[in-house]
Amino acid sequence: MKQGLFIALVLVLAFVIGWIIFEFFLPDYIKAGGPLVIVLIAFSVMVITFTIERMFALNTAKGRGSVTVFLRKVQQEINSGNIDAAIATCDKQRGTPANVLRAGLEKYKVLKASGATKSAKETMEEMQRAIEESMMLEVPLLEKNLVFLSTLASIATLTGLLGTTLGMIRAFNALAKSGAPDAVALSLGISEALVNTAGGLFTAIMGIVFYNYFATRIDNFTYMIDEATYTMVTTLAEKDSSK
Repeated sequence: MKQGLFIALVLVLAFVIGWIIFEFFLPDYIKAGGPLVIVLIAFSVMVITFTIERMFALNTAKGRGSVTVFLRKVQQEINSGNIDAAIATCDKQRGTPANVLRAGLEKYKVLKASGATKSAKETMEEMQRAIEESMMLEVPLLEKNLVFLSTLASIATLTGLLGTTLGMIRAFNALAKSGAPDAVALSLGISEALVNTAGGLFTAIMGIVFYNYFATRIDNFTYMIDEATYTMVTTLAEKDSSK
């Protein structure tokens, strides 16, 4: 599914779900927050949706088995000089680490098959360039939709603040009436302010927590790949220089 279509579907379904929850499942004291509660519920649904999508995507990016076991097996094949077996291991594992390591191994295999007389340093630079190009393709896939989590966290805060402001306007309007203040209107205004404040903060907290969680997880993931590729390139370069 294309990214634009996915975002559009999430947006529409989130607001539909928000309206259904608002109309049929919320108590009256939360409904007192007004129509902006529907918007805040929709934002919460979108945060949950993008969170589930990122969890699934990052788990898929790991590949079929344990990443640690995979990296160890590839390194063992490289140490034994069996490049084809290392590439086959990457094909079997799949996922981001396998794709990146495979790019470096394929480049090394092509350089050796071409018969070009390159120094170990030149070989290392060529492999590193291929690995960096592969990383440039893989990392954006890992970070996809994270911007929506951070954006929703910011927008939810502002939406809650808007609801708070509207509620306080209603409350002060009730106090400004001549004679005895309208207690009902005053309480409704305060309820609207507090409900929207709580809803905005709840959604923002979810968005920030999951954004930071995924950002940290992706950083650790890419660091692990960098370490594995550096070890691979260094090992192959040392083997070539010793010949």
